[in-house]
Amino acid sequence: MMLGLLLLLAVFASPVLAQTTTTITGAGATFPYPIYAKWFQNYQRHTPEVEFKYDAVGSETGIRRLLQNQVDFGGTDNPEILHQLSTHKDGEFLFFPTVVGAVVPIVNLPGFGDNVAFTPEALAGIYLGKITKWNDPVLVRANAGRHLPNLDIVVAHRSDGSGTTYAWSDYLSKTSTEWKTQMGAGLSPKWPVGREANGNDGVAKMVKEFGGAIGYVQFIYALQNHLSFGKVRNRNGEFVTASLESIAAAATNAMEPGSDFKVSIVDAPGVGSYPIASFTWFVVPARIADSARRGAMVDFLKWMLGPGQKQAAALGYLPLPNKLVGKETAAIGGIH
Repeated sequence: MMLGLLLLLAVFASPVLAQTTTTITGAGATFPYPIYAKWFQNYQRHTPEVEFKYDAVGSETGIRRLLQNQVDFGGTDNPEILHQLSTHKDGEFLFFPTVVGAVVPIVNLPGFGDNVAFTPEALAGIYLGKITKWNDPVLVRANAGRHLPNLDIVVAHRSDGSGTTYAWSDYLSKTSTEWKTQMGAGLSPKWPVGREANGNDGVAKMVKEFGGAIGYVQFIYALQNHLSFGKVRNRNGEFVTASLESIAAAATNAMEPGSDFKVSIVDAPGVGSYPIASFTWFVVPARIADSARRGAMVDFLKWMLGPGQKQAAALGYLPLPNKLVGKETAAIGGIH
């Protein structure tokens, strides 16, 4: 009896060691959100003491939060975003490509089906408000032998500052002199026409709602929402549909990233290259004072470049080229 009482007292007297959870917060691009959500879920199973939270609010809002120290990392599809939003010094933040994706023109064209063919001139003309009907001669020429309806074009675009918009407008700037002169590449162009929607998901829903609509979204959103998306003429003059194979061709044929990993791969040369492909990046402070947060970020990035890459294709993203993975793994050492 006495022994049992002593054991009971010993149990209550022993300190209970609660496991501490380190929470890492991020915000930014909606482009990679499906793969990020999957990664964070799987990483927490692997490392339960670390939790990642990500707010998919668009590249501009996410990077502004990072610059204001409201989050631990940002997500963007625009390699020049820091120079556009701040006067930070080079080296204060590090860019880590996470996966390769693509932006596609999605359409809701009753009775026409998939694979509307778009030239850069057609896409620029539509978003400049110069092409307003689906049977415009510019579109008819690109879709020879197919009947395009006499239907008004309903233009949808992002309302938020967006890396997806940057990739879209970057492509148009590189392929259309008129677009480059009037609009240029940016997160939030001053759209001359169109209806606004928030995020990739918002644009996808808007296009699905309106007959005759066109918008642009990340490849995975078109797949998830069962939307038709067009093929786009590349630098070789081919009309190419987005697929893991054509995105891989673009990533392989594009200019190799420098040591800072900030490079646009839109309008890549080469046979079979899909022309609106893009890296998407984690933006991380080079200096993370808190050792627990620093350790968690470093460990996650290494995991992302290893097991995480194997999960990309199932969600419509392309894993990073092996050569780039090796360079990034070495660059993680720059976080201090």
